[in-house]
Amino acid sequence: MDEPRPSTTLEREALLMHASGRPGKIEITPTKPLTTQRDLSLAYSPGVAAPCLEIAHDPSTGYDYTARGNMVAVISNGTAVLGLGDLGALASKPVMEGKAVLFKKFADIDALDLEVDTRDVDEFVNCVRFLGPTFGGINLEDIKAPECFIIEQRLKELMSIPVFHDDQHGTAIIVAAGLINACHLTGRDLSDLTVVINGAGAAGIACAELVKFMGVPHANVLLCDTKGVIHKDRQDLNQWKSAHAVETERRTLAEALSGADAFLGLSVKGAVTPEMVATMADKPLIFAMANPDPEITPEEVATVRTDAIMATGRSDYPNQINNVLGFPYIFRGALDVRARSINMEMKVAAARAIAQLAREDVPDEVAAAYSGRRLRYGPEYIIPVPFDPRMIFAIPTAVARAAMETGVATMPIVDMDAYRQALSARLDPTVASLQAIHNEVANQPQRVVFAEGEEEKSIRAAVAFRNGGYGTPILVGREDRIAEAVKRLGLGGLDGIEVYNARVSYHNKSYTDYIYGRMNRRGALYRDAQRWVNQDRNVFGACMVALGDADAMVTGLTRHQHHVVDQIAMCIDPTPGDRVLGLTMVVARGRTVFIADTTVHEAPTAEEMADIAQQAARKARQLGHEPRVALLSYSTFGAPEGANPIVTREAVRILDARNPDFEYEGEMGAHVALDAELMKLYPFSRLSGPANVLVMPGLNSANISYKLLQKLGGGTIIGPMLLGLSRPVQMTAMDATVSDMVHMAVMAAHDALRRG
Repeated sequence: MDEPRPSTTLEREALLMHASGRPGKIEITPTKPLTTQRDLSLAYSPGVAAPCLEIAHDPSTGYDYTARGNMVAVISNGTAVLGLGDLGALASKPVMEGKAVLFKKFADIDALDLEVDTRDVDEFVNCVRFLGPTFGGINLEDIKAPECFIIEQRLKELMSIPVFHDDQHGTAIIVAAGLINACHLTGRDLSDLTVVINGAGAAGIACAELVKFMGVPHANVLLCDTKGVIHKDRQDLNQWKSAHAVETERRTLAEALSGADAFLGLSVKGAVTPEMVATMADKPLIFAMANPDPEITPEEVATVRTDAIMATGRSDYPNQINNVLGFPYIFRGALDVRARSINMEMKVAAARAIAQLAREDVPDEVAAAYSGRRLRYGPEYIIPVPFDPRMIFAIPTAVARAAMETGVATMPIVDMDAYRQALSARLDPTVASLQAIHNEVANQPQRVVFAEGEEEKSIRAAVAFRNGGYGTPILVGREDRIAEAVKRLGLGGLDGIEVYNARVSYHNKSYTDYIYGRMNRRGALYRDAQRWVNQDRNVFGACMVALGDADAMVTGLTRHQHHVVDQIAMCIDPTPGDRVLGLTMVVARGRTVFIADTTVHEAPTAEEMADIAQQAARKARQLGHEPRVALLSYSTFGAPEGANPIVTREAVRILDARNPDFEYEGEMGAHVALDAELMKLYPFSRLSGPANVLVMPGLNSANISYKLLQKLGGGTIIGPMLLGLSRPVQMTAMDATVSDMVHMAVMAAHDALRRG
C-alpha cells in the first residue's frame, strides 16, 4: 500500500471538510412529501403513470412534470483537472461536485456530476448523447484539448439541449466583459484592437473566437502557443489552431507584444516580462490569467507602466477573471427559455450584461465586502465581484432575451419584468451578505479569542481562521498540548497563532482585579475571582475582550449556552438600551429565517418581546434582509385565546407606539407566518409576505424549534448569535463543526469592526 501523500495545511483542511459528516458536498432531497401511502401512490405507482402518458403524448410536458427544466449535468473524463492535469474520471469527482454546488448556490440550478471513465472521444460522445431526456443542459468540464473541441461540437450536433464547455466559453465570456470596459475606459473600439493571446488551449482558442465575433479583426488577433506565434507558414498546426493562423513576420511572444493593445494570458507563470510590457501600446490592457500565478504580476507591470489596466485570475488582485460570474447565470437564462443551444449571441449578451453591471453603482452589501478597495468603475474595477447579488437577474435576462431573438428559445418569456422579479426571489441574500462579512474581515483582520483552546475543533478552527486571512487567532490553553495536537492533526505550525495559558498568564492579576471589582458585591471573594480567571477559559477570554487585549471571542463547544452566557456576563455588560439575546439564523431551501430569542429570555414580557423584535430586525437588515417580523404564539389573531397570546398582542401594541421602520405582525401561528397562502385568510395582516424574523413567546419554544430544525429540517443553522453585548462575543453549539466555529469567529470579528 502506498504511503500517505504529504499534504499542506490547506490540503489537510480540505480533506477533513470533504470527509466530515456525510462524505462529499451534495445530496438528493425530494421536493414533494413522501410520508403516507397516498403520497407514494401519487409519486410512484400507480399515480406516476399519468405524467408518463402525458409526456409520451407530448414530450414538451417533460419540463412540466419532471425536474428536467432545472437540471444540468456536469460531465468530465478528468483529462484536464484544474491545473493538475490528467487525473482520471474518479479523481475529477470532487471538482465536479464543487461545480454542482456553485450552480445551486449562485443560480438555484440542480446539477448532477457525471464522471465518464474513458479517454476515447467516440465512447465519451456516445455516453453523453443519450442523456438528453434527463437534463435541460450539459456543462462539460476539465476535458483536455483538442478532444474537448471535438466532443463539444459533436454533442451540439446530436443533442437538442445546450452543451457548454465552461473551460472554453466561460473564461472567454468574462474576458470579453473585461475587454468591453477596458476599451471604454481607454477610448478604444474593439474593431481597432490588437490582441495577443498566449496559450492556444481550450480557453485561449475560445477567447480568440469570441473577440473576433465581437468585432476584433482576424488579422489583429495573434495567438501564441509554446512554439511562438501561430502564423500561416507553420506546418505543425491542428485544425483549431490553423483557423487562427495569420500572415505576420512576428514569431515570438515578445515580438507579438510590441505595439499590441491587449494581452490575454492563459498559459504559465512568468511567460511575460516587464521588458515585453514596456513595448506595448499606450494604456495597455493586460489580462494575465494563469493560475495560481499570473504570467506577470501587477507589481511587475507597475515597474514599467503606470497606464496599464490589469486583470488576473486571482482574488487578491483587482479585476478577477472568475468563471463563476458567468456559467450559473448563462445556464439559468438558457434553461428558463428552454433553449436548444447556447450560441455566440447569448455569450455576447452575457458579456455585455456583466460589463454593464461594473458601470453601475455598487450595492452597499457588496461595497462593504471589499472595504479595502474602492469599488467604483475604473481601471481597478472593470468586472463585478463574484458575490454581487445583481447578477442573478441581470445576466439571465440578457441571455434569455438573446436566445429569443436568435430563435433558439422554445418557450419565450412574455413578461421580462416579472421574470427579473422571479429571478431575484430565487436566491436568498444571505449568501452575498455572509460572504460580504467574510471579505470585510479579511480586509481588516482582527484578534479573536478561541476560548476552548485545547479542543481539537477549536484548534482546527483557529488554524482555518488564520489561513483564511481573517486575523490572529488566540487559543486559551496549555501550549504543549496545543502544539502536540497541531502536529498530530497535520496542521502545520503555530505561526500567526497566539497561545495563552490562563493559569500562568501575566494578565492574571489585572483580570482578577477586574472581575473582583465587578463581582464583589454579588457574593464573590477575591479568591473566587482568582479561581475564575485561572481555571475558566471563558472568563479569561471574555476578560481579554473586555480589557482590549483581543477584539472578539468565540466559545461554546464544551458548556451549555446558558452557562456560557452567565460567564460572559461576569465580564461584559449589555450595550446600553439593548437586551442580551440569542438570534439563530436558519437557512433552508433557499430561504432564511431568524428565530429569537433562542438563548436568554425564558418567558419574555410584552416589552421584552418588543425589544427582541427590534434588535432581531436590526440584525436581519444588517445581513441583507428586509425584516418582516412575526410575533408568534399558538394563537392566530385571537383563536384560541389564552395568557400567552395576550402577552404577544401587547408586544405588538408596544411596537405600534414605537413606530419602528420594519414590518411586524402578531399574534400569529408559525404556520401562518411562513405561508403566503395561509396569510391570505387574514387580509388585514400588515406583512407583505412570509415572515423572515420569528419572535418566539418563550425560550422553550425558541430553543426547541431551532434544534428540531437543525436535526430534522435539513437546513443550515448559524448561531445563536449573541446580540446586545457591549463587546463582541459569539457562541457555537456544542456539536458545532469546524466551519461553524470559523463562521462564528468571523461574525464576532465583524461585530468588532462595526463597533470601530
